[in-house]
Amino acid sequence: MSLLNHGIQSLTGMILVVLAFAGSAAGLAGQGPDCGERAVMTVVVVDESGAVPVPGATLVLRWTDTDRGRRPVREEAGLDGSLSLCAPPDARQATVWAELGDVSSEEAVVAIVAGTLHEVELRLRSGPVSTGRLIGQVRDARTNRPVNTATVSLVDRTEMGVTNRQGGFVLSGVPVGVYELSVRHLGYAPLIHPVWVSRGVTTEIEVGLVPDPVEMEPLVATTTRSRRLEVKGFYERKYWGELVGTGLFYTADDIDRRRPALISHMIADGPGIRLECGLRARSCDIVNTRLSAGFTSGACPMSVYVDGMGVGSNVDEIVGPADIAGVEIYRGAASVPGEFAGSDSRCGVVVVWTK
Repeated sequence: MSLLNHGIQSLTGMILVVLAFAGSAAGLAGQGPDCGERAVMTVVVVDESGAVPVPGATLVLRWTDTDRGRRPVREEAGLDGSLSLCAPPDARQATVWAELGDVSSEEAVVAIVAGTLHEVELRLRSGPVSTGRLIGQVRDARTNRPVNTATVSLVDRTEMGVTNRQGGFVLSGVPVGVYELSVRHLGYAPLIHPVWVSRGVTTEIEVGLVPDPVEMEPLVATTTRSRRLEVKGFYERKYWGELVGTGLFYTADDIDRRRPALISHMIADGPGIRLECGLRARSCDIVNTRLSAGFTSGACPMSVYVDGMGVGSNVDEIVGPADIAGVEIYRGAASVPGEFAGSDSRCGVVVVWTK
């Protein structure tokens, strides 16, 4: 009986030691290094039950959105199973997992907030592990610059990833075996390379893509001209006016993209043109600020034509943007086409065509 009692007392002592050890680990997890205004990442590795800390495990941590994202941080957990690190100032996210021999933990993804302590618990899976990880970096083989948004996949499998701004990628939970790694990006020759995924192990890969000019199919854009504008000579004037820089031209498509409340707002965006408005929202004259000599208002009112007829210098009370097929703007008398030239065109002309 005394021998039995001695064994029970020894076992009780061991349990108390383990529980005390776990308690000390929990206490340390709430502490961290002095990182100033940067975030602190404290990771604790425990067994599958979550009760016992595991010393000596290798912690693999990858910061994302930082220049340090090229290679993951690999550090060994302390005797209490924990490790504390200061996050880089520009880190926005971290991916971390633990490895010990043939066993590993699940990945934990943590959003990083500056000035905050982030506590992570990783549980090592004691059961049989049948998967591994692939992490890597994709770079331009000539310039050594990271290649982002490259597609990384395993041939004939569903695992796929896209490289981040530092060219990094992670493929997790890949069954053990030999695969063909495919890396593709527009403008580079596609790469296929065999890789071996080991049980519970992370394999690191560095890929150099060779630039390869890609022959693309011709890009063809078509549009339909307004028959009305064709007859009125709008497209011919637009061609020559844009070629020699004597006018500004807007089509119905341009107006639809801009969606101005009043067409005068779009016209007044031209250099040297502004609006002089009265009390009503639509009582605005279009004026040329570059030709102000002889005008007491300090600006020269431009003449407005709607479908070939003069309407003064206010267009908004005549027609709305949705009813306009095209607009021609000529900012000087010398650039005004003959069909719109006259004594009232010395300040420039705005020609509006309706649909």
